[in-house]
Amino acid sequence: MLKHLKTLSGHQNPIYALANSADKEVFFSAGNDKGVVEWSLETLAFVKVKMPVQSSVYYLHYYNNFLFIGERSGAFSVFDLDKGEIVNRVNAHLKPIFNIQTVQSKNELITTGEDGTVSVWSLADFSEIYRFQAAYNTVRAIAISPDETEIAFGCKDHLIKIYNLADYSLKQNLDSHTLPVTALAYHPTGKYLISGGRDAQLKIWNLPNYELIQTIPAHMFTVYDIAFHPTLPYFATCSQDKSIKIWDAENFKLYKILSLEKGEFGHTHSINKMIWKKDGKYLISTGDDRKVIVWEMEG
Repeated sequence: MLKHLKTLSGHQNPIYALANSADKEVFFSAGNDKGVVEWSLETLAFVKVKMPVQSSVYYLHYYNNFLFIGERSGAFSVFDLDKGEIVNRVNAHLKPIFNIQTVQSKNELITTGEDGTVSVWSLADFSEIYRFQAAYNTVRAIAISPDETEIAFGCKDHLIKIYNLADYSLKQNLDSHTLPVTALAYHPTGKYLISGGRDAQLKIWNLPNYELIQTIPAHMFTVYDIAFHPTLPYFATCSQDKSIKIWDAENFKLYKILSLEKGEFGHTHSINKMIWKKDGKYLISTGDDRKVIVWEMEG
């Protein structure tokens, strides 16, 4: 399944964000430090500080050779990886940005965060197209359906809000979590939406009717991320309880637990973020222990 390959150190403070790049050997991390860090999977080592940042980074998003950096200040920067420089910086929100996603079919960028507003930006010139209030407090998670017809937001008021991507009209409120919703992911086939919350539960919503078909007591504490394997029927969850769990994406059975309690390698503090590399060979995790751990698929 997955085995520990390497623990990478170098960050001085908690890490909140990870992002891939076009290069399958390169990825990025950022957090409560002074910059965005580039790492190499080829050498399993630190490469360089890619760019300095003005405040803590809560989210990194890669798209089309641009790296989008969402900051605690409410601003986001656009780093052009071809040019090796920041090409834009936008004061997008009054409070921290917690999530950034792209809608490929519309050439749009979505930002949201602690102020509860969702802002839609043109990827052509980073001008604001539209803004709406999704919640009256933090919106932490965004998921976009595989066919890009809808977008889901995970809110602090424990609601999941589904909007139509065509016109950003509200489609549905899902109310089952008892505490803030902190993680969301659509099944790659579009059959399910999976949500995770501060209530430590995973909820499986059947699509297109949003029927709640399963509630799983997945972790001991907050579920911070849900990440589907790019090619195989698995997904990973990570939590404040210092564990990563690997699940079957069809029957939602637990396959494996990656933690210090279950083996000799793992995180010592809350795990905040995970990414799979595009070829599915590696899972990368990070968190409050200032470590980046690379896990390798066996077989």
